[in-house]
Amino acid sequence: MAKSLLPGFDPTLLLILNLLGTFVFGLSGGMAGVRAQLDLFGAVVLGVVVGITGGTIGDVLIGIPPTTFRDWRYLAVAGGAGLIAALTHATITRLQRPIDVLDAAGLALFCVTGAANALAHRLGVVDAIIIGAITGIGGGMLRDVLVGEIPVVLRGGLYAIPALIGAGIVVSAYHAGDHTIVFPIVGAAVCFGMRLAGLHYGLGLPSAADVAIPNVSHLRRRQTDMTSATAQDPQITNGPHPPGGPPPSTPATES
Repeated sequence: MAKSLLPGFDPTLLLILNLLGTFVFGLSGGMAGVRAQLDLFGAVVLGVVVGITGGTIGDVLIGIPPTTFRDWRYLAVAGGAGLIAALTHATITRLQRPIDVLDAAGLALFCVTGAANALAHRLGVVDAIIIGAITGIGGGMLRDVLVGEIPVVLRGGLYAIPALIGAGIVVSAYHAGDHTIVFPIVGAAVCFGMRLAGLHYGLGLPSAADVAIPNVSHLRRRQTDMTSATAQDPQITNGPHPPGGPPPSTPATES
């Protein structure tokens, strides 16, 4: 991360937030590995991959070498989180929805640090918000794909929207002249709270199958009815035979 380009944002505190996000995503990856019945090595590897994916994607989109591979602490923290999850999963699973809560924490932390990283490299408002959101959702998406599940961001529930709002709070406050750590904390808290509220109350966008346009649905029903009527009455296709004339010929069937 470019330390001198973002005055007012303490680089040490941003590093701590990045490492904390890496740790909680690493825990969620390790827990997902345990739930998928991977062996110890597999759970640790999944923790590492999930922990560093969001930051890596964000850096690549910005156009800089990924910090996760230039600073050994990221790999160490992600690997340690995966190992902790594998060794203490019996204790962690006693908590209510541990993977979802850890995922929400990682989402909140990474959407904020991803947006701050984009601002540090002079990206525009929209670009910084999008990169912040992608940094937040990247780890959870890859985790679900690796364990053979549809990514949670595509299954409904509030996920990408809280990340966009959290990143938007950071970017808007920075361009309004507030360069303190207050709004990054507010953005992370809002994102975390929205994600947990969505989980608790079942909030989210409707599924694609439930948002058909009425006219299109009516047209499809008419087409289906016409197809069924045609199959039942061949005269609809062949047309009625003229008065006094022979009926339309039908192809002979071979015996």
